[in-house]
Amino acid sequence: MEAVDHAARRFGRVYPDFASTHAVDDLRAREFRRLDESGHVYLDYTGGSLYAESQVRRHMEFLLHDVLGNPHSSSPASRRATELIENTRARVLRFFNASPAEYAVVFTANASQALKLVGESYPFGTGGRLLLTFDNHNSVNGIREFARARRAHTTYVPVRPPDMRCPDADVERELAGRSDETAGHLFAYPAQSNFSGVQHPLEWIATARGRGWDVLLDAAAFAPTNRLDLSRWRPDFVTVSFYKMFGYPTGIGALIARHDALEKLHRPWFSGGTITVASVTADRYFLEAGAAAFEDGTLDYANLPAVDVGLDLLEQIGVETIHRRVSCLTGWLLDQLLALRHRTGQPLVMPYGPRSMERRGGTIAMNFRDCAGRVVEHLVIEERAAARGLSLRTGCFCNPGAGEVALGLSADELTHCFQGVDAHMTRDEFRLCIDGKSSGAVRVSLGLASNFADVHAFARFAEDFVE
Repeated sequence: MEAVDHAARRFGRVYPDFASTHAVDDLRAREFRRLDESGHVYLDYTGGSLYAESQVRRHMEFLLHDVLGNPHSSSPASRRATELIENTRARVLRFFNASPAEYAVVFTANASQALKLVGESYPFGTGGRLLLTFDNHNSVNGIREFARARRAHTTYVPVRPPDMRCPDADVERELAGRSDETAGHLFAYPAQSNFSGVQHPLEWIATARGRGWDVLLDAAAFAPTNRLDLSRWRPDFVTVSFYKMFGYPTGIGALIARHDALEKLHRPWFSGGTITVASVTADRYFLEAGAAAFEDGTLDYANLPAVDVGLDLLEQIGVETIHRRVSCLTGWLLDQLLALRHRTGQPLVMPYGPRSMERRGGTIAMNFRDCAGRVVEHLVIEERAAARGLSLRTGCFCNPGAGEVALGLSADELTHCFQGVDAHMTRDEFRLCIDGKSSGAVRVSLGLASNFADVHAFARFAEDFVE
């Protein structure tokens, strides 16, 4: 493969829009210099974004000069913490262009906790339905257990290879199937697949809501590199993790919910921070109104101001700029990987998902194949990548539905694997059960600090597997 400088010039001619994002190269040199100083190629932004040096410095200076206390009080330190929490709540709404008259922000530990809040509190019941796509993170799949416990019916819409999309007609047919007007009907899907990078239509939101469904949009993989305008799309529930958007702080996510949708939820318990009054003697309690009823215990009030700092960074760069940059880099990398062939003519890389940038994000899932077409074990790829200073991810990425379709694992063989297993199955036992088929894939993903040298390094790494 040609040297990086020469390749970069050719890349610039094919992707001229990339030139409008060069301010990010200056930002990388200033804020993410630890990458190049250590020779580290980071390709796991879907797993977690990277933080800028200034984010840490600003938050550290804030902590060293301010006095914060547990917000469940009226002391000066508590009032200051409450003020910062409410300021951050309002900032999150502004970032997603959500009206405070329509939406509330519930702070959580991560997107998974936000999804659990919806699942455990949603009014499922006999005659109700939970509609999911095969392409969902396990934290969304887990909601089916709450639905089944309350005798609601769970349905999955398959994704179709090779592009790994759900046909609109399949989704619309399931949305037309409301069987009980009084029972809860929830449609949950990802705006962007954390497996393949497919971007599922946001137009489904209006279609579903127009037919009486509540919509839960998992935006954890979408929000880091795409603008989500809640004044336009208006789902009932949205879940995000802030570390996936800007790296720091970890341990804070959010459920952004329409006020009327939040009122439908009925919590199965209460805790400190979620009640106005509780009594042991009278055996009664009253929940707080709105978001406070869902924020268990004490919020991470020392770290919540760092969310504001991270949103500053994204707005300084511009989400549209990040989107344009990631699209150019991903398109080039896809082209390079698809061009690699063994001497036998066998393609080196089998990508799972779209082979163009139409309705897809900066995540590429793939498996490597040898010259006879056999899959190279993804753990081998991970080990050799690590030796080269490349951070990527392998496995099924907590998205078994998309993985099973992509890897060609049938319902019969998967059902067989789970039969007779009561408590536990190791990954090695699962690999043996599926008779040598690949149990996972290789995933590379790009984000706010990615540059051309990163994708060029992975393309050169892949080229080493050509026979």
